[in-house]
This record gives sequence, structure tokens and C-alpha cells, in this order.
Amino acid sequence: MQKRKPPVSKNQQVELKIEGLSHEGAGVGRINNFTVFVPDTVPGDVVSARIISLQKNHARALYQSIMQHSPDRVSPPCKYYPRCGGCQIQHISYDAQLRYKQQLVKDAVERIGGITTHILPTLGMEYPWYYRNKAQVPVRQKGNTLNVGFYEKRSHNIVDLDNCFIQHSANNRAIAKTRSALQELLIPAYDEKNKSGVIRHIMARSSLATTEVVLVLVTPNSSPLPHQESLIRKLRRHLKELSGIVQNINPAEGNVILGNRNKILWGKAHLTESIGGYSFKISPKSFFQVNPPQTESLYSVISNYANLKGTETVLDLYCGMGAISIYLSNKAGKVIGVESVNSAVEDARINAAQNNVENTEFHVGKAEDILNLFEGNNSNPEVVIVDPPRKGCEQKLLQNIGRLQPSRFIYVSCNPATLARDLNYLTQEEDFLVQEIQPVDMFPHTSHIECVAKIIPRRDS
Repeated sequence: MQKRKPPVSKNQQVELKIEGLSHEGAGVGRINNFTVFVPDTVPGDVVSARIISLQKNHARALYQSIMQHSPDRVSPPCKYYPRCGGCQIQHISYDAQLRYKQQLVKDAVERIGGITTHILPTLGMEYPWYYRNKAQVPVRQKGNTLNVGFYEKRSHNIVDLDNCFIQHSANNRAIAKTRSALQELLIPAYDEKNKSGVIRHIMARSSLATTEVVLVLVTPNSSPLPHQESLIRKLRRHLKELSGIVQNINPAEGNVILGNRNKILWGKAHLTESIGGYSFKISPKSFFQVNPPQTESLYSVISNYANLKGTETVLDLYCGMGAISIYLSNKAGKVIGVESVNSAVEDARINAAQNNVENTEFHVGKAEDILNLFEGNNSNPEVVIVDPPRKGCEQKLLQNIGRLQPSRFIYVSCNPATLARDLNYLTQEEDFLVQEIQPVDMFPHTSHIECVAKIIPRRDS
């Protein structure tokens, strides 16, 4: 069969009507059924664009002018948005973002998963700004000044910024004051090429419940910071909400931001957040949802799908620091959490104790090995919850959940593509049925979307 030649060539100027959005937030247009991705465009736009790269099945283009504006196009409030890679869809109205994210989930589930099910409208925020409770920003030396910000789109350059519209205002203040203090004391950024300097990243973590902020300074080694006591005094004086300053040691090259060692320079290393009336201790490396108001919405959906009557055993896989387990504990007979990171399990046990929750137990182990917990025990869990990383679940785990045959299976996902892949396996090989999927907008103005899938054995449908 003769290969089809792409209908466009590199550097060609084309006119496109944008018909949809990709999972990365780029506009999608077509020429003779050939897909062209155009960042910073909106479904409904008609644009003149230049092809910048060409693949066998698609091309990428940059728009040169907008010939017809979509009714969903808005002016981004952030002056850094045209360059900064932290957000992808700030130029789309928020109501439209919610519709497009619902469609992204639907497209993934149907095209990748081969499943037709009910995709509910996306649960959004009343005020979708200044919501992130954790900021992690790289630091670079530029002459005598420090550049602090997020990476530029499609680049490793830093967009130097003094305010981010999706970060909690306490994080913005903490980053700005830390930059000023480091600069005044001439504490330099780390240079990966020359292996010189001190500060690799600044992380600020804030609590909506207590208004506390913990500041983490990432360094390549454990040496004391230059002018450390002066730095601590300056930060405490200018950041009244500061409750702790931590030095994190990360000698490894690459993209992993935090290392495995922490030194408390002042105060405490953790802060406390509250969800659903429960309080949670959050350490520098703990995973916790970055959007507390929407976390309430997410957990409410999980609770609704679990439909607990007070007697069930719930199995919570990838339980992290135990937030979902503890949130559901007062509605269940027992909740068993499984997590591979030992420190997270320690945090989960502490969180259960400080909330006076006595019907939870937490185990260190791989989610794939869950059958070991129930060998010789007839009380298999009635409800199973999984909240895996972006890569989704291992097939062995899905097989083992099939053997446990829970009456309700809830899959929480931050990646519609791997969710769809796993749902395909569950429906084709393990005889489950996907009843419905609820998208939850945990990350407004970005292309990311969280989903909760309600799954039951086909025999119960």
C-alpha cells in the first residue's frame, strides 16, 4: 500500500478552523483529514498558521493571525501567559474550559477505551484563581540577579515572574520575599554546568486551613547556607505566616526537584490542612492535592460512588498519606490503605491517630500485591479505590481486583488516556461495567483534568 503523503509541508502557511483541543491544550485543525495542532488557539477560531514540524500523522503549527475569533476566546489576565508554560488554556473562558475538559475525557474513553458511558459535566470552581497550595520554582543566576519562575513554553528558559495567577497568594509572597532575601545576601543560584552556587529550587507550601507557609530551599549538598542566620531572620521578619524553613538536599542531576534528605533550619517541616473536618499533616515530600477547595468536591464524588452503609471493608490503593481513607472512615466498617512509600504510610498512621480514627490500617507495599492481604480471609473488600500516578495501573493489579470482585470499584485518575486504557482492559477482560465518569477540575487554566470513574461487576448491572 502506498504511503499517504502529508497534505502540508514545513514552513507552509495554512488557513485552519480550530475544531477541538488536544490533551495538551493545543487547538486542533484539519486539512484533508490531516491533523494540525496549533497552541494558543480556541475551538471556533479561524487562523492563519505556519507549519513548524511535520510527522507522519500530524503537524504542529504556530498561528500568525486570528482571522475569526471564537466566542470562547478571552484575554488572559496574566502578563506572563504568552511565554510561561505553567498554564495552557488561560485564553479560553472558564465555562468553555469545563466543557472542553468534559469532551477530552469523552474522546479518550471512546477512542482509546472503546467505551460508551455517561460522562458528567465537569465540576468547576466558583473562583478559579490563586488556588494552588504548592509552588516549586527553579532558580537561575543572571549576572548579579536571580531569575525565579516557571519554564517558558517549549523551552528550558525561565520566565522570571513576581506573581502567578494560579498560585495561592501566600506562595507568591513567600517566593518573592525569598528571592529578595537571597539576592540581598548574595546567595547564588546553583549552576548545573559549572557545579557551583547554592540554590536549585524554591518550594513554598501553604495551608488554607491555618494560613501557615513552609518554605523549602533545595540545595545540591548539605553544607550550611551562606549567611544562613541572616537569611532566616530576613524571612521571618518579612513573612509573618512562615512556620518553617527547610533545606532539602538533592545532589542528583535531572528533573526530580526534591531529594530524600531534609534539614530543618527553623520552625517545623510540616503544615496542617483540613478536608471534610479532618486535619492532615503535610511534610515537604508528601503528596497532597494542590487545590483544597476542589479536593472537597473530589472526595465527595468518591464518597457518593462508594455508597457506604457503615459495615463495608474499603481497600484504598496508592493511599499516600491516607487522606481518602480517613475521609471515608466514618462511613465504613474498616478501611485498609496500601502505599509503596514508607514515609507516606508513617504520615497516614499519624494522620489517623491525630483525627482519632480507629478503623483504618495502613500497609507498606505494592498495589499489585494486594491479594496477600486477603489470603485465607473470606472478607474481601466490598469497595476498592485506586488513585494511581499518571502512568495508570499495572495489568496485574487490575487482574487482582477482578479476583477480589468488589461490588463497587472507584478509579481516580489524573490522566484520561491511561484511565481509558485501563477501563478497556477491565471491561474486556475482567467483566466490569463503567457506569459513569465524573470529571473534576482540580487544575483550572491548565490542560489537566481529574476524573472519578464508577465501576461495577457486569453481573450487578
